[in-house]
Amino acid sequence: WFQKADKNKDGRMNFKEVQHLLKMMNVDMNEDHALRLFQAADKSESGTLEGEEFVLFYKTLTQREEVLSLFQDFSEDGKKLTLLELVDFLQQEQLEDEGTEELAMELIDKYEPSETARARHVLSADGFLMYLCSPEGSIFNPRHRALWQDMSQPLCHYFISSSHNTYLIEDQIRGQSSIEGYIRALKRGCRCLEVDCWDGPNGEPMVYHGHTFTSKIPFREVVSTLGKYAFKTSDYPVILSLENHCSMEQQEVLAQQLKAILGEQLLTTTTDGRVPTQLPSPEELKHKILLKGKKIGRLEDTLDGLGDEVPDVSDDDNGAEAEEERRRAKVGSTAPILGECWGSVLPPGGTQHGPVLQKDKESVAQALSDCVVYCKNVSFRDFQEARSHSRPSEISSLAEAKARKLIREAGNEFVRHNAWQLTRIYPSGMRTDSSNYSPQEMWNVGCQIVALNFQTAGTEMDLCDGLFSQNGRCGYVLKPPFMRDEETLFNPSDPSSREGPGPVTLTIQVISGQQLPKVSNSKDGAIIDPLVRVEIHGVPADQAHQETKYIENNGFNPRWDETLQFQLHVPELALVRFVVEDYDKTSRNDFVGQFTLAFANIKPGYRHIHLLSKDGTSIPPSSLFVHI
Repeated sequence: WFQKADKNKDGRMNFKEVQHLLKMMNVDMNEDHALRLFQAADKSESGTLEGEEFVLFYKTLTQREEVLSLFQDFSEDGKKLTLLELVDFLQQEQLEDEGTEELAMELIDKYEPSETARARHVLSADGFLMYLCSPEGSIFNPRHRALWQDMSQPLCHYFISSSHNTYLIEDQIRGQSSIEGYIRALKRGCRCLEVDCWDGPNGEPMVYHGHTFTSKIPFREVVSTLGKYAFKTSDYPVILSLENHCSMEQQEVLAQQLKAILGEQLLTTTTDGRVPTQLPSPEELKHKILLKGKKIGRLEDTLDGLGDEVPDVSDDDNGAEAEEERRRAKVGSTAPILGECWGSVLPPGGTQHGPVLQKDKESVAQALSDCVVYCKNVSFRDFQEARSHSRPSEISSLAEAKARKLIREAGNEFVRHNAWQLTRIYPSGMRTDSSNYSPQEMWNVGCQIVALNFQTAGTEMDLCDGLFSQNGRCGYVLKPPFMRDEETLFNPSDPSSREGPGPVTLTIQVISGQQLPKVSNSKDGAIIDPLVRVEIHGVPADQAHQETKYIENNGFNPRWDETLQFQLHVPELALVRFVVEDYDKTSRNDFVGQFTLAFANIKPGYRHIHLLSKDGTSIPPSSLFVHI
């Protein structure tokens, strides 16, 4: 390899050439670590490496003592794994149960770099390491990366990736509204988007956060972006949650734009033309956009063509959100929410007493009402009332605090309710900084549409990305069986109410870390003191975290060799989050990287965890090596 890349044949290479060579050899590296090792290998301090020096550099960059000793445990001659030795490793350690011999052959073909070894069906130490660093050696079950769940159950049987005020890409008060918010959310697999519509100039409805200083975008732009990007990442339905503050005239425009721009994509009637006894499935609604909003009368009236005579307008489920806006519009009570921003800047048409308030119309234009089929907003009174008067095609929205109160007081009823009807949860209006609440407690009772601020990185979005990174990232994850049964006894606060085997023990040996990134904005030459924390997010009895000790000054190949153990009473709802932090004894530890996945997607055995940055993007080659 060295000779191939030594362009001018002078037998030496500078750092740039070495970087290029590593790329050719498919060796991932972090530039800081590679430069440090390059300087250490450059014994002659010439700024270049000669052949021997390069081999030394390559070995220190890629050699892994802990992997080598594992290799030698299974290799009789310490130099190679025969096909049968590899099969032993796969069965005993990786707990691969079916077709292990075919799997072993595949792995050798795919990851053994030496042609002669491949021909003899053996795996060298290099090939063994390549396998362990590959998707097949990852902690995430590769079978669950693809679409692996039944997609033919009613919509309410799935958790659905959902975003709050999707048009905002910063805070909730002065932040910019942007089409980019919709594109980013859809690319991340989000399937429920939110849009707030207000009357705009020249009869054009606008999208922005009412009674605040957020910028505005035309509704038609949002709809055409939706039409363009809705099904790029996933084929399954998108729900557009419409918060409608428009006059009758502009509501007609909303309906017209939705139909004209989305055409066939907009669902305007039930899938079979009949009144549904249950919600249709994601499979039946592929490539469809569903409008969630107010509706005049019942669904059956529209289907029978009696739409005009029915005066009953559905309640506005965004009662609390609208209330929040009314509060913001009264200057006195906005002070605690908006801080000092009143008085300094006024929106167009605003006065000393705050902006002009558009009255929330309780009436809805027939044309817009007709676009709402399976997601009619209704306000939630209690579970009893919903049971006797509500329909599967109706949905209520609850603020996070209201949802928490119901979880505390009626956990089991909440789970049952969510087995036949959709529930949407949204963040408290006090979260003007676009912070998030934990989605886990809402998922624990089966709430499907748990709306988060996608623009705000942190544990909550890690959990969301973690749950939805499976099943082909399609934005739908099937709930466990005990949450899909309307007669279920399950209550998350009492794990014994779940039918099924007793608790599972999860044992994680945190062995080592590889090429961990520098902490952003740290001083040049600063080296991290990494520790690993493993967090379990699940029902209250399963919430737990444990951490390793920190290793001083080693981000390149820290070794912890520590074992952490957890009891999971409801493993079906548990998410496991691995976090690497830079220990700091005087202030809060700095975040280095994380990886979150559902317990159901974990593969046992010796596995690599490929870390992600704060905003969920990958940071190769940073990883953790663990035994599960």
